[in-house]
Amino acid sequence: MRILFWSEMFWPYIGGVEVLAAKLLPALRERGYEFVVVTRRDSLDLLEEERFKGIPVYRFPFWTAFMDNSLNRVMAVRQQVAKLKRTFAPHLIHVNSFGPSVLFHLDTARAHSAPLLVTLHGDRYKQDTRSDTLLEKTLRSADWVTGCSAAVVEYGRQLVPDFTPHSSLIYNGLETPPLRPESLPPNPPQLLCLGRLVPEKGFDLALTALASLIERFPHIRLVIAGDGPGRTGLEQQAAKLGLTHVVDFVGWVAPDKVPALINTATVVVMPSWREGLPLVALEAALMARPVVATRVGGLLEVVVHQQTGLLVEQEDSHGLAEAIASLLDHPETATEMGQAARQRAQKVFSWKQCVDAYDALYQKLITEARLQQGG
Repeated sequence: MRILFWSEMFWPYIGGVEVLAAKLLPALRERGYEFVVVTRRDSLDLLEEERFKGIPVYRFPFWTAFMDNSLNRVMAVRQQVAKLKRTFAPHLIHVNSFGPSVLFHLDTARAHSAPLLVTLHGDRYKQDTRSDTLLEKTLRSADWVTGCSAAVVEYGRQLVPDFTPHSSLIYNGLETPPLRPESLPPNPPQLLCLGRLVPEKGFDLALTALASLIERFPHIRLVIAGDGPGRTGLEQQAAKLGLTHVVDFVGWVAPDKVPALINTATVVVMPSWREGLPLVALEAALMARPVVATRVGGLLEVVVHQQTGLLVEQEDSHGLAEAIASLLDHPETATEMGQAARQRAQKVFSWKQCVDAYDALYQKLITEARLQQGG
């Protein structure tokens, strides 16, 4: 069965959605699915067409076509997408991450008829009226909608209540790393913030909290791992707060190196403004690390307050500092929370459950479409 997998961004771009897709497609390919990936091409360093683990990837200049304000270029890209759809003739189209490029899918829907599955990974377009309009149109055209957390599913249902009977929750999942979790390092205590360096991750709040923790924990350190446009601002904030000597900016970390990095942490800190279902929280749990996080989105579904970690209110640097201090003052409790997090993650967010769920949904949608066509 042929699946056209539409993703706003794709490998080698690194984010939770991209990492998950890079694992999901090969796993489903082993079950007999044939994939073609359609994604954006924003960089001239990326090829227009190549293969990722045997899967064809087609990159189109969606964004630059818009930015050039050239009708001819937009129409040329539209024709290329339509031709690919007719040639590949997918049994299902899976829009895995919503973004402006989806407009090209909607505009070429008549090129080839196939059921549409849309997966939502967050609510980042809540404040953008124009994006909401496109998102709502996309959701209304879908045969089925999934969300990576209950919070995300509810967000989509609030936007378009009509699709509620045709929607479901499929949690992101991860395999348990082969690396065994080590004991939490008590001295010096090490905090870890891991992710894209963008405002929505709230790493500035972690720096503010750290400034109030140094007196109580003079040997404390914070590792900020990841890269992005917010790095310079965070480095300037660390310098202004006099934290340069206790904060390490280690840059981008390859996905296969993440478990080892988490193994060096005492506590993983996630003071996000919004989250769908963050893979970092799952990765921390699988390495038996307690997480201190904000009460937003899917974080409430990964971190069980006072069982697998601690939750604080959004933008509350004092509460964040107190929660971190509580775990550092009670290492046995922190260890117990980490172990509980690992056990829960293996049960609730297993990789096999995630792959099985998409496999079953693909089968369902394709079978129903064939029955309708036969009728």
